[in-house]
Amino acid sequence: MTTLAAIVFWLCALAIVYAQVGYPFVLRALVSGRRGREAMGGPKAPRALGTGTAPGEPPLVSLIVPAYDEEEVIAAKVENALHLNWPRERLQIIVADDGSTDATPERARAAGADLVLELPPGGKVAALNEAVADADGEFLAFSDANAEWAPDALGRLLAPFADPRVGYVCGQVHFLDPDGDNLEGAYWRYEMAIRAMESELAGITAGNGAIYAVRRSAYEDLSPSGSHDLSFPFRLAKRGLRSLYAPDARAEEKMVPTIEGEFARKRRMMVGLWDIVVGEGMLDPRGYPPPFAFELFSHRLLRYATPFLHLLVFLANLALLGSGWFYYLTLLAQLALLGVAALSARLPDDAIVRVCRYYVLTQASIVLGLWDRWRHGSGGRWEKAAGTR
Repeated sequence: MTTLAAIVFWLCALAIVYAQVGYPFVLRALVSGRRGREAMGGPKAPRALGTGTAPGEPPLVSLIVPAYDEEEVIAAKVENALHLNWPRERLQIIVADDGSTDATPERARAAGADLVLELPPGGKVAALNEAVADADGEFLAFSDANAEWAPDALGRLLAPFADPRVGYVCGQVHFLDPDGDNLEGAYWRYEMAIRAMESELAGITAGNGAIYAVRRSAYEDLSPSGSHDLSFPFRLAKRGLRSLYAPDARAEEKMVPTIEGEFARKRRMMVGLWDIVVGEGMLDPRGYPPPFAFELFSHRLLRYATPFLHLLVFLANLALLGSGWFYYLTLLAQLALLGVAALSARLPDDAIVRVCRYYVLTQASIVLGLWDRWRHGSGGRWEKAAGTR
């Protein structure tokens, strides 16, 4: 029994450390090896092929903005789209209104949107599916209503599509809120560094809603509980298409100001996660190129399994308490992490306390998202995070 507990403890603990810390180092080594083989004349991986469009007439692009009660920001979003460095006659601006109860549709039209769809409430993904059905563009670009794109962002976002093997590209989002206590901005910088390396190896495993684009021929309608950010990269990989990160395609978006607000946002996001992992086939390895399967396992599946791995480590640790002083220290470390997170409001507001609280709440959001999915179903309706408008 003790031997089994030790095996469980060490395997799960190492998996947690690898998923949270070790994967970027392994990824860097693999990317360096690929670069070395390319320098010696080996096959090159698809990468961003410049910072503008290919010579000739720019393609027709449909920029789709899903919206629900966005009267505060929708006019500014349409105006931002109109000021992109892209020929106006080659840009179709679509606002997909998901049953707003305010003046979102009227303000979108007044601001100059080419098409405003007033749809019955069905959720963000359902609205996106409807907008794509009415889009004319060869490429489909997508943006949150509160995201502001840099003037050259669209050209830089579309540049990697010069390679026909590329089906999806996401840009870089910079979160604005220097006065809040949310650490999502710091985590996002870490995440973007990983995505840059994944782009060089086998393609990114997730995108973001603020700035991304899809080749029209690659687009797939998803269920209301689906997510473009998580679903497109793995579904397109099974079709032989790559998903890339274009760091020079930049957007800005307000971040949830508090860690508690970020926890609530992540919990809502995690409700549909289980349908994507199991129902949509993320967990099914068939069709993945081996390097992408490695990335998906390391960066997605192990991350989503982390709270359950923590539980196994804790239970195994309890079973090992009579096996030496080391296991008393590891149990104390786990209890300290939980204690600091639970009592963070009463402790000095320093970096260690913030990191402990952020980490524990992030892991809890995965478990509670599963709980919400089991109790209430997959849903599909969306809610704006407080403080992001």
